[in-house]
Amino acid sequence: MKNFLLSIILTSIVSLLLQLFLPWWIIAVVAFVVAYFIKQNSIMAFLSAFTAIFLLWTIYAYMLSSANDNILVAKVAELMKALTKGSTTTLYLITGMVGGLVAGFGALTGSLAGKLK
Repeated sequence: MKNFLLSIILTSIVSLLLQLFLPWWIIAVVAFVVAYFIKQNSIMAFLSAFTAIFLLWTIYAYMLSSANDNILVAKVAELMKALTKGSTTTLYLITGMVGGLVAGFGALTGSLAGKLK
């Protein structure tokens, strides 16, 4: 449990800082490195990275959107009505899921790579 929380915190903080300067997919690299060095089984590595980035991206998307009274997110949710049914909350959750899956698979790869040595 200690490693799980440590990897969530570390993945979130490092990803948040690096995403300010690097492309969005840096989250996969961060999750890989954290999972490689913080030993957990593969499922826990995936879940910790998924949780970290899911929360980070969902909260960050909400914060950015609320700064302009959710004007853009409402229009995007309307454009993606087939997926979101016009709901902005669903769009936030989809955003978090995409980031969480990318980070989760990066962490899974890092965890399995750490077992090879």
